[in-house]
Amino acid sequence: MSLFNLFSTHLSADEMVRDNDKIAALLLDRRERYTSCADIVLSPISTQSVQKIMRICWANKIPVVPIGGNTGLCGGATIHGGVLLSLEKLNQINPVNTADRCITVGSGCLLYQVQQAAKDAGLFFPLSLASEGSCQIGGNIAANAGGINVLRYGTMRDLVLGLEVVLPNGEMISSLQPLHKNTAGLDLKHLFIGSEGTLGVITAATLKLFLLPQQVETLWADCQTIDDCINLLNLLKKNSLGSLKSFELISHAALMVSANDLRTTPPTNAAWHILCEWEKTPHTDRLPETLLQHGFEHIFIAQNDTQRQNLWRLRENISAAQKRRGVSIKHDIALSISKLADFVLQCEKNIQAAFANAEIVLFGHLGDGSLHYNIFLPDYPDKTAYQFENQINSIVYQAVLQQGGTIAAEHGVGILKKHWLKNMRNASELALMQAIKQHLDPDNIMNPNKVYP
Repeated sequence: MSLFNLFSTHLSADEMVRDNDKIAALLLDRRERYTSCADIVLSPISTQSVQKIMRICWANKIPVVPIGGNTGLCGGATIHGGVLLSLEKLNQINPVNTADRCITVGSGCLLYQVQQAAKDAGLFFPLSLASEGSCQIGGNIAANAGGINVLRYGTMRDLVLGLEVVLPNGEMISSLQPLHKNTAGLDLKHLFIGSEGTLGVITAATLKLFLLPQQVETLWADCQTIDDCINLLNLLKKNSLGSLKSFELISHAALMVSANDLRTTPPTNAAWHILCEWEKTPHTDRLPETLLQHGFEHIFIAQNDTQRQNLWRLRENISAAQKRRGVSIKHDIALSISKLADFVLQCEKNIQAAFANAEIVLFGHLGDGSLHYNIFLPDYPDKTAYQFENQINSIVYQAVLQQGGTIAAEHGVGILKKHWLKNMRNASELALMQAIKQHLDPDNIMNPNKVYP
């Protein structure tokens, strides 16, 4: 029996994806690095349908790969035979629970939709990403997304109160109740946050909301060195009394890539730039004066929302501008903030020794120590650049590991970096990960050949 006939007897017609253009879009990953080959694409309309699908796949040992907005950057949703499970129709949004400051949504909801639902209720969902108009909540949870507000609100792991998950055998575990405290046994939701779809299918989540910031201050500052940037971060942390939301690092090269793409003039000219934001309170009124007193003279404070949006546009356009320019070898890394300066200096030296013409486009969330460290080779602007990927990765990742950092900060491991996981985790940790995977998914049908080396 064909897979179409097998599933059509259990699912409705609109859960069987047959539009060739839609299928083709799902099979090509965002960076156009990987092209999938699915035997069938399914789009369930309910958790019960997901359970039916998983029971069939469990019984027949059919591989299943969940896919959300297809915005992943590490090949985490690629498939070679089996079921590609599109979760876009699990997009229900329940009314905001104002008493518990939370909202329960389906995993197929766009991040932007959740942000807007919270805003309409006078509350705030703080996860903010450049792809928020297309990425889905399930994918954000599966990759433990970070974004620009981690400094104050944490990663996605910190924003999830409860999860509903369908296991590989079709059983469902659900803890969507908005409990802010629960010490009754292990908190199993954390198994699935950051698991990249290898342990089960996330179908719904209850998410924390916060008071909507009444007024924010947005500042652009120039710095000559990474150490200057860190000194500025420490100064703002000390004097903002916890209201600092974001602290973004932008190298000169990264700024120019974005500014040239937008055909605009950068606000300032320096080796390094900081874009940061804090919630305005009586305690923060003297912050600009304090910065000037400590030698940070080249600062610009947005005077209105248009100026604020223009500054953030320069930051958020960097990745898209890079893509339009050509192929880059990208790295999503994190280090302790105290080690960032040493890493940047050493890695730049090592890269330029191996690739004299390489352009290092560095930007990221300095406030939590995570960086996007991308290498552009002007002589190889197309996919021929990938012939140097292993060599460049080795240079960058060895420098990261020497400083005690991680090679996967917020984009996950996927297929792209799974062979590096053994350098990040010791044998006991890897054995425990494999044991959990083996217990839940003994036939390895859930997103096979990802994450685990």
